[in-house]
Amino acid sequence: MPGHVTHTLIYPPSARHNEAGHLEIGGCDVVALAAEHGTPLFIYDEAALRSQCRAYLEAFAAHAERFVVVYASKAFACRAMCELVHEEGLSLDVASGGELAAARAAGFPPADIYFHGNNKSVEEIEAAFDYGIGHFVVDSFDEIPRLEAAAAARGRRQPVLLRVTPGVRPTTHSFVQTGQVDSKFGFGLAEGQATEAVRRLQASDRLELVGVHAHIGSQIFELDSYESEIATLFTAVAGWRHTLGFECRLFNIGGGLGIRYTLDDQPSSIAEFAAVAVGAVRSQAERHGLEMPTVLVEPGRSIAGKAAVTAYTVGTVKVIPGVRTYVAVDGGMSDNLRPMLYDSRYEAMLANKAETPATDLVTVAGKHCESGDILVRDVRIAPPQPGDILVTPGTGAYGYVLANNYNGQPRPAVVMAAGGRSRVVIARETWGDVLRLQRSLAD
Repeated sequence: MPGHVTHTLIYPPSARHNEAGHLEIGGCDVVALAAEHGTPLFIYDEAALRSQCRAYLEAFAAHAERFVVVYASKAFACRAMCELVHEEGLSLDVASGGELAAARAAGFPPADIYFHGNNKSVEEIEAAFDYGIGHFVVDSFDEIPRLEAAAAARGRRQPVLLRVTPGVRPTTHSFVQTGQVDSKFGFGLAEGQATEAVRRLQASDRLELVGVHAHIGSQIFELDSYESEIATLFTAVAGWRHTLGFECRLFNIGGGLGIRYTLDDQPSSIAEFAAVAVGAVRSQAERHGLEMPTVLVEPGRSIAGKAAVTAYTVGTVKVIPGVRTYVAVDGGMSDNLRPMLYDSRYEAMLANKAETPATDLVTVAGKHCESGDILVRDVRIAPPQPGDILVTPGTGAYGYVLANNYNGQPRPAVVMAAGGRSRVVIARETWGDVLRLQRSLAD
């Protein structure tokens, strides 16, 4: 019988099995979308994106009088996504000139943009100044004079936050831990670098230090890591107020809340995250005799991750008797690097056989010339055949934004589905696009 998919915990909320026995997202038949737009194809449930934005606003409004939800565009950045998060009332963080360009194309209000990055180029800094962005997040000593020069050239005094490395190591993959002492991001506390950065910024005629920022990692399930981060930061902030006269008006706790990729994952909810985070900020402010600052949070994965699936076409089914069955699809590490970078786990299903029992244990392989190009290892799906449409859920964050042209593979299209209609928000690349920037030796 048609209805909701069995594993709604890892698929977008609108996912269902329709009357044709196909997977449906946002009221759109995934098999039909694959036929219309080709594969690989990222399919976003637009309503799910909007719902997650609203969930953050509602959760933090329940606990904080002053707060800002800042979408971390590195999770999924494009013009349409910038438009969507602005419509939903969120601010935006960017970490490169390219992400800023998408925001500008979307007409995103510059005052609501926060510019991150551990190595902002002069060109990126000047582009951000010319657009009039609201805040830079200062990440290094070398960045300070670059910001001062750009501000002086425009006769401007620029608000900034200081990125602090709190020395907190959450339980997550080492590649996405960002708050430990040995981090390429921010200013460390123990060695006094953060204090020296506060001193320099407080003395600057062109930069106005208005707050602090920390980010401890990504795909975090255990909320006590945030409590440790906040306690550590407040101890530092209280000391800087006493010795340097620094008043912290904006307190950015970063993002990193995890999502469920498999049924074994047990992430905390947005509501739980908000309660713990704001409660810890309030408690620490009271403990140190400080005014309650405006709380900023930077979700990315927890907004975009579960909202999308990737659809592939099965090309070959290779049975190695007594060993493994490989199901090879027309994408792989060119559209989803996470399994290769972080050993990330996914589920899978055949969208055109949504009602067929998942009896076959297979490994989903990509098409690229790497033995490590494996998307999903040891997953049960319906009996596969060439031409089937295979879907992996939970690919809305760090999927398309990490896509590449390995083996000359064009990057996929991205569609948003809602109310039975789909819209292309990123067009599929062609072989011509891949060749467009290449030049002959004869040129």
